[in-house]
Amino acid sequence: MGKAQEQSPKIEGHEAKEASPPENANVNHHLTVPKLRQYNWWIQMVIFSLLVLSGQSAATLLGRLYFDKGAKSKWMATLVQTAGFPILIPFLFVSPTKHGIAQSNQTKPPSTLILVSLYTFLGVFLAAYGMLYTIGLEYLPVSTYSLICASQLGFNALFSYFLNAQKFTPFIVNSLFLLTISSTLLVFSNDDSGDSNKTSQGKYVVGFMCTVAASAGYALNLSITQLAFRKILKRETFRVVMNVIIYQSLVATCVILVGLFTCGEWRNLRREMKEYELGNISYVMNLVCTAVTWQVFSIGAIGLIFKVSSLFSNVISTLGLPIVPVLAVFIFQDKMTGLKVVAMLLAIWGFASYIYQHYLDDLESKPESRIINEVSLVESV
Repeated sequence: MGKAQEQSPKIEGHEAKEASPPENANVNHHLTVPKLRQYNWWIQMVIFSLLVLSGQSAATLLGRLYFDKGAKSKWMATLVQTAGFPILIPFLFVSPTKHGIAQSNQTKPPSTLILVSLYTFLGVFLAAYGMLYTIGLEYLPVSTYSLICASQLGFNALFSYFLNAQKFTPFIVNSLFLLTISSTLLVFSNDDSGDSNKTSQGKYVVGFMCTVAASAGYALNLSITQLAFRKILKRETFRVVMNVIIYQSLVATCVILVGLFTCGEWRNLRREMKEYELGNISYVMNLVCTAVTWQVFSIGAIGLIFKVSSLFSNVISTLGLPIVPVLAVFIFQDKMTGLKVVAMLLAIWGFASYIYQHYLDDLESKPESRIINEVSLVESV
C-alpha cells in the first residue's frame, strides 16, 4: 500500500505531462494568430500608405498640368477633386463591418435629419477648402504649393487639441513651430524666372494665403470628422467611414456644380478644351485621371482611418508632400531655390518630430497591450 501510494503522484504527474501538449498547442496557437494579424496589419498599412502617397502626388501634378497647359476653370479643377466618388460605391457592398470599432453596440443610431445636416456641413466645407486649394495651385509653383501644404499637420495638432483632447508635448510643439516657419519662408521665395508658372507678386500672395487657409480647412475637417464619430455617429466601422466620404463628396460635388453654372464658367469649357495645348483628348484624360487619382488617395486615406486613425492618415499625407516638389523639378522645370530647400528641410524636421512623438506613444501603449493580451490568453487557456 505504501509503495502504491508513493507511485500515485508520479502517475498523476505523468498524466499531467501527457495532458499538457494540447494546452501548449492552444497557447502556441494563441501566440501565432496575433503575429499573423500583425503581419497582415503591416501589409495593409503599406498598401494604404502607397495609395495615399501615389494618389496625392499624381493628383497634384495633374492639377498643375491642367493650368500649366492653358486651362483656366477653377470650378472644373475643383470639381474633379470630388466628382470621382461613384467609384467608391462598390466598397459599400464588400465592407468588412465585422472588423469595425463600435463604441457601444446598444447605441441608438442618429436620426436622418442629424445625418443629413452632418453630411451637408462636411460637404460644403469640403467644397470651400477644395476651391482654396485650386486657387493656390493655379497661382503658385507646384513645389511651393506642396511645401505650404505641409502646414496642415501643424493645424491638425492645433485643432485636435481643442476638439479631440490631443496632448501638446514638446515634440508636437516643435513640429508645429517648424512647419509654421517652413511655410512662412515660402512667401519670400517667389522667383518668376525659375518657376513654371509666372504670376505677379499679388497673385502669389493670394495663392499663398489660399493654400494656408485650405490646409487649415483640411485639418479642421479631419478634427470635426473625428468629433462627429465620437459624438454623433458613435461608431467607426468601415461602412460608416465610407458613408461619410461618399455623402460629403456628393454634397461637395453638387455645391461645386452650382458654382460652375452660376458663375458662367461652363460656357467656356468647350473653348478651353479646344485651346488646351496638349489636345482635346489630353484635356479629357487629365480631368478623368485627376478625378480617379484623388479617389485613389481617398481609398488609402479611408483605409488608414479605418485601421489606425484620421490623425495617422494625415501624417502619411504630409509625408508625401516633399515628393511633389522633387517631381516638379523634372516635370515642370521648377527651380529649387535655396530658400525652398531650407523650407523643405524644416518641414521634414517637423514631420520627423511629429512621428517621434507617435513612436513614444506607441512605446507607452505596448506594456498595457501586452498585459491585456496575457490576461486574455490565460482566460482562453
